Amino acid sequence: MKKSQYTLAELANGLDLTIQGDPQCIIRGVCTIQQGHEGCIAFLVNPLYKKYLPTTTASAVILLQEDADNCPVNALIARDPYYIYAKIAAYFDDRPASVSGIHPTAVIGQHCEIDPSVSIGAYCVIGDHVKLGANVVMNAGCVVGDYTELGESSYLYANVTLYHKVKIGKRVLIASGTVIGSDGFGIAKNKGIWHKVPQLGRVMIGDDVEIGANCAIDRGAIGDTVIENGVKLDNLIQIGHNVRIGENTAIAAFVGVSGSTEIGKNGLVGGQAGFSGHLTIAENVVITGGTAVTRSIREPGIYSSGVGGVVSNSEWRKNSARINRLDKLIDRVKALETRLSELTESKEK
Repeated sequence: MKKSQYTLAELANGLDLTIQGDPQCIIRGVCTIQQGHEGCIAFLVNPLYKKYLPTTTASAVILLQEDADNCPVNALIARDPYYIYAKIAAYFDDRPASVSGIHPTAVIGQHCEIDPSVSIGAYCVIGDHVKLGANVVMNAGCVVGDYTELGESSYLYANVTLYHKVKIGKRVLIASGTVIGSDGFGIAKNKGIWHKVPQLGRVMIGDDVEIGANCAIDRGAIGDTVIENGVKLDNLIQIGHNVRIGENTAIAAFVGVSGSTEIGKNGLVGGQAGFSGHLTIAENVVITGGTAVTRSIREPGIYSSGVGGVVSNSEWRKNSARINRLDKLIDRVKALETRLSELTESKEK
């Protein structure tokens, strides 16, 4: 059961860290290091914020050992301060608690399997043959199509839409406005007219996946679209039909992945990146923001868009530096041309 306040010792319990200062210091919430408040805990990871540490008014700071000597308040010394902050911030999560039961305005189809611990909010619509595992929460206005399954402790914010035959794993978090299982962009042109290609596959989502607001994940055209365990998707992401995203990959906002592309495990994709279709991306690949991925990537590494398409990040940095020197290079060439012209004229005389 959550409390309104905790001691540093209570917050540190079970975590790999060291307390510097008073273990009985009372913490009632979290704050930023530059706008600290008494009774709150902050964290320090980005070197740009070190300048705020000596004057912080937070009651405690989570930080690295190397910064501990400069901390004027209590500290939790950790090897990974941001991870420790994530664990501690969970104590102060003020998301309203869900109550088991089905709201009287919800519409439930036939032959459904709904665990008694499930919470179904107002005006939800659930189709036929739906399976909802233990402690599933569906907030107001969610729509779940026929033969769809949600694993235990999955949580849908308001107005999430799951089409038919979507399978969601355990502990999956889906934010408002997201649509999963809509038709992929399958069209065939005949005699100048586009004709719809039926999308007959499913969407399969693993355990511990998080999907942000207003994402669209298309169902497979023939096989399935697959989001593996531990994948984290930001807001406003488009996943095309038959895409597979490997486990523990994180993708930032405004990314689009075209159909039948496979992204390997442990990937990291920056915002506004775009993937062409039918590509294979290796495991442990980092795609920097705004990159246009137009070919498959077979080796781990950091990749960014160059003038001629995706290249290794090191090559892209070299090319960018050269492009930034083009004006000076042009001036030098003009000066050399002028000097050469003068020398040529002098010899002719």
